[in-house]
Amino acid sequence: MAMIAVGGSIGTGLLLGSAAAIEIAGPSVVLSFLLAAFINWTVSMALGELASVHPAAGSFGLYGELYLNAWAGFISRAGYWAAIAISIGAELVASATYMRYWFPEVPALAWVFVFSVFLVLVNLRSVGDYGRFEYWFAMVKLVTIVAFIVIGAALLLGGRVPAQYTAHGGFFPKGALAPLLAMTFALYTFGGVEFVAITTGETRSAAEIPRAVRLTFTILTLLYLGAIVVLVGVMPWNHAGVTESPFVTVFRTVKIPAASHVMTFVVLTAALSGANAALYVASRMLFSLARSGWAPARLGRLNAAGSPKLALLASSYGIVVALVLEKWAPKDAFVYILSAALFGLMLSWLVSLAAHVVFRRRLSSEEAMALPVRSPIGLWGSVLGLALVTAAILKGWWDSRVNLFSGLVYLLILSAAYVLLRPDRRNLT
Repeated sequence: MAMIAVGGSIGTGLLLGSAAAIEIAGPSVVLSFLLAAFINWTVSMALGELASVHPAAGSFGLYGELYLNAWAGFISRAGYWAAIAISIGAELVASATYMRYWFPEVPALAWVFVFSVFLVLVNLRSVGDYGRFEYWFAMVKLVTIVAFIVIGAALLLGGRVPAQYTAHGGFFPKGALAPLLAMTFALYTFGGVEFVAITTGETRSAAEIPRAVRLTFTILTLLYLGAIVVLVGVMPWNHAGVTESPFVTVFRTVKIPAASHVMTFVVLTAALSGANAALYVASRMLFSLARSGWAPARLGRLNAAGSPKLALLASSYGIVVALVLEKWAPKDAFVYILSAALFGLMLSWLVSLAAHVVFRRRLSSEEAMALPVRSPIGLWGSVLGLALVTAAILKGWWDSRVNLFSGLVYLLILSAAYVLLRPDRRNLT
């Protein structure tokens, strides 16, 4: 359960795109990731409590429906499904791009087809087989980042490279507010922690949920904070990502053979692991929508291996969308789609935190103490987390008209779908 969430969270954004946040805030980007880690903690604790009481594939959609209203339950599930399905296609397009490093003459479409068939076949197997496969798939990324942290720390502590935290304009070269400007990027990097709640519908025992939640948060926090601290310490912040991935630069510094080949393999597995985890989560979310009457009932059926076959195939639509946009649509169209998808991911956090606030208000002190997973920050932690996530979304909308337009359009489309499908709801009180 934890490795599915870790595999879905750790992506090319950290391995290749970490330079973007560093360019905004310089070394003080460490503070951006610390704040993002705190927000991630509030979400993890809220999801942990709710999932331990209501283990189900619908996760935050179910929580929204139980503790908020039917609209919140629907838009969080449908919005998340559409968002995560788009990300599948984006990761597969990225995977095909990485394969050009070794096979420049093979068309990208061929690699997307091969990888798509492979991942669909993996997901059609039993959840146990899928879990073992994703465990080792995600392990490649985890080991790489741990190796990067260890090597970078050794370089710093051993004095082989001078610490760069204040070498070029101080710790706040872009100003004291710069960490807040980079916080959105850091927050999106933690996206995927909600995967744990979605996997609870197929866990062997609800007793395993607390350990999975704690393990996921601990792994992601240590990896992200460790990697970013080492990164801005080893490399001058104004050189990060200029010619290559900062991770490649560090590996090259210690003379690791074929550093470029190693990192190309790592980012390839990162993209495929992300697509694999996203396909699993998207199929379970659509399965949940079908089982609760929001989607055709056929999508709520399982095959002999216990996999939602039709929901899985329907969730693969993101592959086609990404390919069409990549080949024929202007780049701006792809930016709009991905911006809306990111907003869809954040909806799951908003609904989870809001539902947890209501959930906690309904519990007595004795019931709260008896929860299988008990958040040390309780109700007020979720209130604070809700305020911070809302502020991050509004800030992203303020900074970019693309984010504002695509987010609002996305919300309007989801609300329209809710109104159209609502008359078919017969079992909702």
